Amino acid sequence: MVILILIGIVPCIIATNVVSRSYKNRAVSLRESSVKNQCDILRAHLDSEDYLNNLDSRVVNSELALLSNVYNGRIAIIDEDFKVVTDTYDVDIGKTSVSKEVVSCFESGKGTSQYDDRNDYIIMTFPIEVKSRVTGVLLISVSTNEIAQNARLLENRGLTVTVIASFVMLILGYILAGILVRPFMRVTHAIEDVTDGYQDEAISVPDYTETLQITTAFNQMLSRVRAMDSSRQDFVSNVSHELKTPLTSMKVLADSLNGQENVPVELYKEFMQDITQEIDRMNLMIQDLLTMVRLDKKAAVLNIEKTDVAWIIEAIIKRLRPIADKRGIKISFEKVVSVVAEVDASKLELALSNLIENAVKYNVDDGWVRVNLDADRKYFYVVISDSGVGIPEEEQEHIYERFYRGDKSHSTEIEGTGLGLAITKSVIVLLRGVIKVNSRPGEGSTFQVRIPLVRQT
Repeated sequence: MVILILIGIVPCIIATNVVSRSYKNRAVSLRESSVKNQCDILRAHLDSEDYLNNLDSRVVNSELALLSNVYNGRIAIIDEDFKVVTDTYDVDIGKTSVSKEVVSCFESGKGTSQYDDRNDYIIMTFPIEVKSRVTGVLLISVSTNEIAQNARLLENRGLTVTVIASFVMLILGYILAGILVRPFMRVTHAIEDVTDGYQDEAISVPDYTETLQITTAFNQMLSRVRAMDSSRQDFVSNVSHELKTPLTSMKVLADSLNGQENVPVELYKEFMQDITQEIDRMNLMIQDLLTMVRLDKKAAVLNIEKTDVAWIIEAIIKRLRPIADKRGIKISFEKVVSVVAEVDASKLELALSNLIENAVKYNVDDGWVRVNLDADRKYFYVVISDSGVGIPEEEQEHIYERFYRGDKSHSTEIEGTGLGLAITKSVIVLLRGVIKVNSRPGEGSTFQVRIPLVRQT
């Protein structure tokens, strides 16, 4: 507030100085005009009285004295020999005057005018002519003290008004600031209450547009934070549940073996095989969790290089074809154009592998999986279609959530951790791409992936 007032004072001071200077210049100009008019009358009398040859003229001398008193100045008359023949101060009579103003007036035959701002007086010269010949010069010095005093008085009053106005503005500013800031203080206190846990509801301070915007933005942020916190709690709960299940199974199997004597070798091998499967399941889940943690980091390391996308897809299909052949599922790949993109090859392979593997896992026997690769000038597109069980519309917005397995009847039959699509979505976003799904129950699913050809830094 104080800084704003100080910034406002500077223009006021400048304006005061400008007004004072303008007044002074205008007053000096009017004084010069007035003196010139009087001197023109005086020169006419000098000519009519032939004053240079009749210095005792009472009319002219009286007029000289009057003019000198009126303008609080000094008048001198210099003849053509540069001798001072008349001086209202009676100081320089008989002396030689060769000042530049006098010399200029004799040479040019024209009057001169000069304002001395430092000493506050005007020096003016007027030629005395006889039959168009300059026979003398009228030199007059006029004081401008009263003009300077008035200008200083005007400037002082302007500064006084500025100072008074500044104090008034300062007081009013503090009062208005208190009134204007009060809603923002309520916003601050409300945010502090929410932060400290004293308030759970959304805050509302609609006094100003600004406070409304701040509270709206804060409420949106708070909503996102709460959603993230809820997601984190669900994630921890799901992780605990998913890890506890194989541990419980292994403990039951181990307790069964420990509680029996002379366990047959066949039963022992069967139980150990079940324990091994549970360990593999837990190991797979831990690997997926570690992958999610690495992808969640904002500074996830990307090894960007030019990559043949078709080669990655063909390698994935080659690895999955034996699994698909066991169920009679045909996998086909159509490459519309050759695509070389700037991507992290290992992460792209992870995302596409999850999608193609899901297309096989959630398919029907003797079904099909089609993979299509295309590109334009900015993006490449991978479309993965299958003839599988499909995804209900109400579940499609949840399929990228961690541990979400969709239809429970299928999730119990098909192995998985529920992290595959969450990992896939994170990888594609990390590669600055987009994934979309179009699916209907019983009609299969189509996943479309779009990723930039060139990595923009």
